Amino acid sequence: MIKKAAFYTLGCKVNQYETEAVIDIFIDHGYQIVDFSDKADVYIVNSCTVTNEAARKTRQIARRAKRSSPESIVAIVGCYTQAFPDEVSEIEEIDFVMGSNNKAEILKKAEEMLAGKTIKNEVKEYSQLSEYEDLELKRLSNTTRANVKIEDGCNQFCSYCIIPYARGPVRSRREKDVVAEIRRLSQQGVKEIILTGTHLGAYGSEQGNSEALTRLMKSLTEIEELKRVRLSSIEGTEIDQGMLELIAEEDIFCPHLHLPLQSGSDQILKAMQRPYSVAEFKDTVAELREKIPDLAITTDVIVGFPGETEATFEQTLEVVKEIGFAKVHVFPYSAREGTPAAEMEQLNGNLVKEYSKKLRLVNEALMLDYQKKFIGQEKEVLIEEVRDHKTDLLTGYTDNYLKVLLSGSDKLKNQLVNVKLEKSVDPYHLKGKIVN
Repeated sequence: MIKKAAFYTLGCKVNQYETEAVIDIFIDHGYQIVDFSDKADVYIVNSCTVTNEAARKTRQIARRAKRSSPESIVAIVGCYTQAFPDEVSEIEEIDFVMGSNNKAEILKKAEEMLAGKTIKNEVKEYSQLSEYEDLELKRLSNTTRANVKIEDGCNQFCSYCIIPYARGPVRSRREKDVVAEIRRLSQQGVKEIILTGTHLGAYGSEQGNSEALTRLMKSLTEIEELKRVRLSSIEGTEIDQGMLELIAEEDIFCPHLHLPLQSGSDQILKAMQRPYSVAEFKDTVAELREKIPDLAITTDVIVGFPGETEATFEQTLEVVKEIGFAKVHVFPYSAREGTPAAEMEQLNGNLVKEYSKKLRLVNEALMLDYQKKFIGQEKEVLIEEVRDHKTDLLTGYTDNYLKVLLSGSDKLKNQLVNVKLEKSVDPYHLKGKIVN
């Protein structure tokens, strides 16, 4: 009888990539992959621990799987387990746990348990995660765009962030392996590749190679079938001249960079242990826009960090408006146990909500302003989704990450089409028309 496995992924693009790679391993060994709500022999929860809420949801999902199928194997793997192994091991419903490394061994552990063997939980100390684990994608559930992991770990230790403890120190994937995987995915029809990592801009830094990411990007220009490359997120301090010139001059690189600001107050940035000042961040943006005038710059901002005052929040609002981001991801601060910031005096939750609401309104205005620059222009749109079969409503993204609604045949999915951008629908969508 064919065995069945189900997977649930929480968190970032790195987690999504790793789940896809582990699914490939299970398929190669004869498993049928089913929805997490269906009956399965093995349930794997790839966990997130960025917030307390993410950890709570991980526990909830795993327990629900065990209650619905008591005889099945249920495992929690990944960041939550790595950062808080004792806490996860105490969950009675869980059959085994694994940390952030050795995900290729998940199948072996599951098979041993299905055979009635007793196994030991394996979670290394984060400082012992010294080798990059080679996983690769063979099959994709979505062939339009693919996350490709090139780096793991972070050495930055921002005061609010648990990730260095959950992912370990920086370690990078071999360039030739990255290029080979992206070439294969492109030949399989994937139109857009998103380079991702726990700390993407640190790629190669553990080997003292500050230009490793730029060199990798240069290698990707030689893949004939590759249409688009997007960087997932990068610190402004990690963009060198070579990288900037590649994005400006090579068509495959999307004119879109996600640069986390986190705060517009130097006082708060210092408390967060971020590696730049507001002035340095602004200088980076000015240099980028000088080279690439229509560059979409998106960002993250944490609202309500310990020590935030009305004055520091207003500074953040002003900086966000002055820079004119294409989009701001607003994150109400949530204390994460195990981080220095969790020991600081916390703000009143209602005040954090109030600040978040104000920044979200500013964000929506900025998004509309950015859209207006392109109304009337023709842009290439990668069709990603058939939103409504009855009305032939499609959605897709421009290279500078504008989301476009348009009418057309579902046969256009995963195709690049020329579209005239006609009007804003709302801050998150533009209406477009296919140009013949």
